[in-house]
Amino acid sequence: MDLQKIQKALRDKHIDGWLLCDFRNRDYLAYRVVGLNFEKMTSRRWYYYIPAKGEPRKLVSAVERMRLDSLPGKRMVYLSWQELHSSLRKMMGPKKKIAMQYSPKNNVPYVSMVDGGTIELLKSLGYTIVSSADLVQMFVSVIPEEGYRTHIEAGRVMDRIRAEAFDRIRSAVRNNTGATEYDIQQYMMQRFKEEALTTYDPPMVGVNDHPADPHFDTTKEEARVFKKGDTVLIDMWAKKDVPGGIYYDITWVGYIGDNPPAKYVKIFNAVKAGRDAAVKFVKEKFAKGETCYGWQVDDACRNVIKKAGFGKYFLHRTGHSITEETHGNGVNIDNLETKDERALLPGCCFSIEPGIYLEGEMAVRTEINMFIRHDGVPEVTGEVQQDLVLL
Repeated sequence: MDLQKIQKALRDKHIDGWLLCDFRNRDYLAYRVVGLNFEKMTSRRWYYYIPAKGEPRKLVSAVERMRLDSLPGKRMVYLSWQELHSSLRKMMGPKKKIAMQYSPKNNVPYVSMVDGGTIELLKSLGYTIVSSADLVQMFVSVIPEEGYRTHIEAGRVMDRIRAEAFDRIRSAVRNNTGATEYDIQQYMMQRFKEEALTTYDPPMVGVNDHPADPHFDTTKEEARVFKKGDTVLIDMWAKKDVPGGIYYDITWVGYIGDNPPAKYVKIFNAVKAGRDAAVKFVKEKFAKGETCYGWQVDDACRNVIKKAGFGKYFLHRTGHSITEETHGNGVNIDNLETKDERALLPGCCFSIEPGIYLEGEMAVRTEINMFIRHDGVPEVTGEVQQDLVLL
């Protein structure tokens, strides 16, 4: 925990303090912010208050009085719930603006860890509660230079494996080997292992209407054999199997044959145009020195697809945060499922992945990753699909 940096951020945002709390390991973000071991079970409520200036303070149960001993600050101990309430007021002092893992109207549910009763309690004690969403992003989701390097290295390997997978499909069709979606998925998993990559879940490989379900699950039992005239989607995510490795997450699409259907070409061009509009928007915002919010980037992409007539078939947010988890806790590119009001910051990594899903027929998604370099320059971190892969 970088206490001085946290306190400076609080002062910059005109917030009097940040109250981190937990009960039974519900808020893993709090543990990550202060550097506590989340695997160690906590059975009683604890509170850690970081003021914008001065020494932090901690409030712990008499049953687990040493739970926060690894953190700086004066310790207070409560026994009864009445003591807990009075100690909170004493710990934080006069009425103030306090950041907590809370989001007004649940706009950013990824950080809404504090229960409603605790919010009610703090408000009854006279405190104004504001969201810690931006603070969480700064101190949990911003990627250091070494993490950025691992992301780039994973991307180079995965772009190569992605090309190999499409080549394998092409060869299977030409030689009539009977290869299935599952076979290609397992081939990619073997290549991940050979290249020292790790992933929490296997890639998605689907033909025709299978990927029209955005989270289609490739299984051995339901796998189809590749054949001429199939549309193909491959969604893959992995990271280097090293401490602090950052995921790389991409989706490419192709067609088995020389003349893809006009509708397939049309929706591919629509999602490509939406993707490129989002990238352009981010780059222009940073070039002008303007704040760029996740919901704005979603709008820039989604409006293009709406204009093309496919808005109702774009079923999900435009992109998500990427960290050591595929879906991280930083800003998402979203003004559909949520309104992500967080700003893109130097050190943020995220996907841009518009899709059009025609149920029972076909689907297209094109997914790239972007990183806001530490010098404030946005970049796309890997290869970008410009044309359908013809197989």
